[in-house]
Amino acid sequence: MVSERMLGLGTARSVIRELFEYGKQRAAVVGAENIFDFSIGNPSVPPPPQVNETAIRLLQTEDSTALHGYTSAQGDAGVRKAIADNLNARYGTDYTGDQLYMSVGAAAALCCCFNGLACPGDEFVVIAPYFPEYKVFIEGSGAAMRLIQPDPDTLQIDPEALAAAVGPHTKGVVVNSPNNPSGVIYTEETLKAAAAVLEAKSAQYGHPIYLISDEPYREIVFEGYSVPWIPHIYKDTIVCYSFSKSLSLPGERIGYVLVPSQVTNSARVYAAVAGAGRSLGYVNAPSLFQRVAAECCGLTSDTSIYERNAKLLVTSLREMGYQCIQPQGAFYLFLKCPEPDDKAFSLRARDYDLLLVPGVGFGMTGWVRLAFCVQTEMIQRALPKFRELLDSYK
Repeated sequence: MVSERMLGLGTARSVIRELFEYGKQRAAVVGAENIFDFSIGNPSVPPPPQVNETAIRLLQTEDSTALHGYTSAQGDAGVRKAIADNLNARYGTDYTGDQLYMSVGAAAALCCCFNGLACPGDEFVVIAPYFPEYKVFIEGSGAAMRLIQPDPDTLQIDPEALAAAVGPHTKGVVVNSPNNPSGVIYTEETLKAAAAVLEAKSAQYGHPIYLISDEPYREIVFEGYSVPWIPHIYKDTIVCYSFSKSLSLPGERIGYVLVPSQVTNSARVYAAVAGAGRSLGYVNAPSLFQRVAAECCGLTSDTSIYERNAKLLVTSLREMGYQCIQPQGAFYLFLKCPEPDDKAFSLRARDYDLLLVPGVGFGMTGWVRLAFCVQTEMIQRALPKFRELLDSYK
């Protein structure tokens, strides 16, 4: 006998991965150059040169036994101090390395938070559109996920919907800004309104409601926009971060959890996060890339390429007659389907070798997601296909 829940997770591909695999199979038939794959958020720009240079230097000059050996369970002390110092320089804070827990990417950071915080009967509120794995992570902790819809015009958090969803069993609220799948950045005004709701609800129910900020796209911000530092706005904020997108290192699986001292019961929360890491087997994030991240945490890849792709797509698609949300960061575009059924639209797009992810998996029907972390030349070649696809509805 096996766990039926785990069997289901192991045998059911995510829609994103399914499209990605379909694209590889289809490429074998028509040629890779004829597949326009906007399915998966895999960075398409290389890491900054300093990343490889740092890794090579460490490999050539450091004692290999120590370099590849275990670190402390929560991460190397020097690494955590370096990252804390970088945050302090950027945000005017006074974090210490003891408030950071190095993690195996943002997924592990989130799982450590959910498992560390969740008690029987707890709920976590998630705002659509959302990264589908949140549901897997939350339910894996034994908690329940409660989904709310955003403002339909801006995709900002709807404070009234948030207030209606937060109840006595709410342990936390998850936010993701810049957002996957929409590219929307939550404004300071939006976050202050959400903070006011959570402060009132925390007082009403007599326990803190934590805000878990999932920030893998924090550094990918387009001209004219900025990402507020949420702990400045709401004191009970726990930050989950990954270097996967900022340094183009998704396969190296390196990130962290930040539990600021201002968080209610911060020492207990940090210990619970660490305990969850132990329980889940996430202790000791990859040691080499802990060191690389510490030395390169002030750098980013060339994100201007993503902004260029966003402008090209938005301008061209709107001229054709499509409706879409303006990306403000990350590398995703949320496109309104010309029919209500986003799954049907995604299937029709396959006829033109366009791989677009249905929005239903992100909690919003009638939309598809395009990951534009691709070569600009591919977008240019794909544009006639988008026109043909839209014309097929006329």
